[in-house]
Amino acid sequence: MGSRQHKTRSNMRDVADKAGVSVATVSRVLNGTDGVTEATRQRVEKAAEDLSFVPSPAARAINSGRTHMVGALVPTLDHAIFSRYIDALELELVNRGFSLVVATTGGDLSRETARAENLLDLGVEGLFVSGITHSPDFDALIKRRDVPVVATSYFQDDNSLPTVGYDNAKVARMALTHLRDLGHNNIAVVSGFSENNDRTAARLEGIRNHGQANLIFLQTDIAHEAAGDSAIALLNDHPALTAFLCLSDILAQGVLFRLQSRGVQVPGDISIIGIDDLPGSASTAPPLTSVRLPVAQMGRHAAAALAGWIEDDVKPGHHELFGTISLRQSTRRVGSDRQ
Repeated sequence: MGSRQHKTRSNMRDVADKAGVSVATVSRVLNGTDGVTEATRQRVEKAAEDLSFVPSPAARAINSGRTHMVGALVPTLDHAIFSRYIDALELELVNRGFSLVVATTGGDLSRETARAENLLDLGVEGLFVSGITHSPDFDALIKRRDVPVVATSYFQDDNSLPTVGYDNAKVARMALTHLRDLGHNNIAVVSGFSENNDRTAARLEGIRNHGQANLIFLQTDIAHEAAGDSAIALLNDHPALTAFLCLSDILAQGVLFRLQSRGVQVPGDISIIGIDDLPGSASTAPPLTSVRLPVAQMGRHAAAALAGWIEDDVKPGHHELFGTISLRQSTRRVGSDRQ
């Protein structure tokens, strides 16, 4: 078997030799700096084109001291809400001349610290994190590396990190208020696990002592099957329940699907409301009432905040976004005709 031939990539010296100039002149032309005549600039650009020469990002980083890369740490990419956020984040960053590197943490604080260090070793100039609760090792790493960090999915105007997001307690109270206004007093609250998840913890705290409703709390994995199993168990133990308040749409969809499979009518027998307003929630049967979170707006604003901080060395302030109710057919007033 013959040896495989490797194509040799052209470098700046090749361009300089072909154009009849120095390597320094090639560098000035490619970096757009002054001090080069138009004729020389055209000759260098023609040589680079003929040689199919493209400066490597690593070389540019070495020359400029900049990578124009930022990192985002998210719990998972399995859920559509994070995908929507990352999509908006990246589009805005590209418009501002930055590239995005994403790492998942699984909601584990030690893993978040390890992933953050990995990204910083790659040369990212700033980080996005989910929520405001992080390990002491993470805080020490950020302080030691002196890197800008913006916290998303959470608003707290006295936090040491700039926060871009919503008041999670308010978001949950919005959902509870909707059910209470419809006359529901016996309500099951289904959530993910609040340990190491300050967003879920804040939502639970926001409704735990709110109003006069009888609330039954249950935490489970954020998955359709787990939510469905929880719904059946809760109904068996608490037959007076008239509504489920689910702290994510994934949980709400799981509850809806399982109740329907058992012959429970929604909203005739049970009302269901979620939080997130995922794209698929408008297409369930019946369509799911949900609190819509402005995750795309959050991505755009967070990107602008971090990019501005990196470029101008001015730490941004906090920015609160607000949820709205997407009113659909999965909730109804207690005592109204069955639907």
